[in-house]
Amino acid sequence: MKQYELRSDTFTKPTEAMRKAISEAEVGDDVYSEDKSINRLQDMSSEITGKEASLFVPSGTMANLITLYILGGRGNEVLMHEQAHTIHHEVGGAAAIAGCMPISVPGEKGIMKRRVMEPRLKKDDYDIAHTSLIEIENTHNFAGGTYWREEDLKEVRSFADDYNLKIHMDGARLFNAVTASKMSALRISSYVDSVTFCLSKGLGSPVGSMLCGTRDFIDRSKVVRKMIGGGMRQAGVLAAGGIYALENNIDRLKIDHDNCLMLAETLNSLSLFKVDLSLVETNIVFAYTEEGKASEINERLKSKGIMAIATAHNEIRFVTNLMISSVDMEVICDILKEI
Repeated sequence: MKQYELRSDTFTKPTEAMRKAISEAEVGDDVYSEDKSINRLQDMSSEITGKEASLFVPSGTMANLITLYILGGRGNEVLMHEQAHTIHHEVGGAAAIAGCMPISVPGEKGIMKRRVMEPRLKKDDYDIAHTSLIEIENTHNFAGGTYWREEDLKEVRSFADDYNLKIHMDGARLFNAVTASKMSALRISSYVDSVTFCLSKGLGSPVGSMLCGTRDFIDRSKVVRKMIGGGMRQAGVLAAGGIYALENNIDRLKIDHDNCLMLAETLNSLSLFKVDLSLVETNIVFAYTEEGKASEINERLKSKGIMAIATAHNEIRFVTNLMISSVDMEVICDILKEI
């Protein structure tokens, strides 16, 4: 029985063409900045985001952690959405390693508005932790893959400037936001001081994320990366996958988005599920079930080859990705209707 992988876009595997590029990678010692493949990937990332410099790191979690360590700072507070990946799925690293305190901010579709952030801002008294940084997530995973509109980016930038705050963008799925918004990565990144994006999700590379910002910030980031164990040697074999992904796999993300909408509409048409179609903007859909039934229904899906994740007692998450073709999605929808 064929399995259809919809648990996450982290399950993507490199194509034969990407494997060939990896096998031909020119490598060196990256701790000494002598890996030509990594240097090329970093230069590409800087050009794409419009930032002065970039750094290849093993994961998006490490990229966020480095930023929190440097721009957040020990003893300070960082405003981030209440459903932020950093709060719920990065093992408390903000507090345990970076030494800063995440302050959760509510907001529809993962968007934090000025009127909600302002009362949570702390700047004056000496006996309180001061706010130093705003972290935004684009696209926002647990809001359902929603993306930031330009008017919201302008608002958060204006707010940050008024209070001398930095902005970091957790752009794990930045290019899904690019595809949905039709804004370039450079334009989106212009509203933030630092940005990270994953190579190993929708772009299909096996390992790695990019952290981009000012040259001074990246110089400091390289030190912190080494301190927390992220200094790599002949890692150009990983960078080659990222280079291939940036050159070949961005434009095809629209297929994932189209597949996701087809899946969402099918799920919503069935008695087992309820989907808020207004939240389906990129490649993630949350389907809601009768309370306490998510795990049972997920097992039924698995028995038919549909791999998803029960993320709550009444919630199942599906993530479309490059391993699912348009033809595959038609088959998946037919299976769902049979179930």
